[in-house]
Amino acid sequence: MKLHVLGCHGPYPVAGGATSGYLVENGGKLILMDCGAGVMGRLMRLCDPADLEAVLLSHLHFDHASDLLVMRYYLEITGKTLPVYVPGEDESPFRDLLTAPAFDVRPYPETLNIAGLTVTTMPVCHPVPCRALRLTDGNKTLVFTGDTNDCDGLASFAENADLLLADAAFLREEWTDAKPHMSASGAAKLAADAKAKALYLTHLPVRHEPATLVKEARAVYPAAQAVFPGLVISL
Repeated sequence: MKLHVLGCHGPYPVAGGATSGYLVENGGKLILMDCGAGVMGRLMRLCDPADLEAVLLSHLHFDHASDLLVMRYYLEITGKTLPVYVPGEDESPFRDLLTAPAFDVRPYPETLNIAGLTVTTMPVCHPVPCRALRLTDGNKTLVFTGDTNDCDGLASFAENADLLLADAAFLREEWTDAKPHMSASGAAKLAADAKAKALYLTHLPVRHEPATLVKEARAVYPAAQAVFPGLVISL
């Protein structure tokens, strides 16, 4: 299994960058996790979007889903219908925008088997319905927190992950328990509690240098790193 980072900032991108978007490759098959602003163009550098097995959306905020609106045009031209999985209880207006022949919008089932991977989800703490995602091939496991603040049960959900991709939108000094995201140190504590084998910080805020977030995280989880567009991680 490989993870290709297409975009990683939030809630808006750096100049020339992209928000949340991660291409998962397994046995020659491809799944896209999130499709935020700027992701479509970066995706097309790596594959034909019509070849995707599915799109897994953590939630329907624009910085995680907005480029599906332009992907729709491409899929309509190619005649492809793509499964898009979303939190089933979310009835936001954006979900209505995905109602098109190009997309087969489906609520997450209890367990999803796709592209040789088993996908399970967990509701997390965010202002709108959002899911953490756990993907495993039976040998290696990737966990993506989606957007979340500290959340009961998340460490158990991420237990022993080979790769934990964790929301780190704040520094500790900015963070409160009323925020919609974790801090860098909170993401590191999650990784330590989960006994994750690797931690990569994501949902990076433009106002801070990634190195600042990594420095804070490493005080708790010494091997913490930050993702960046173009990064490829082999599990």
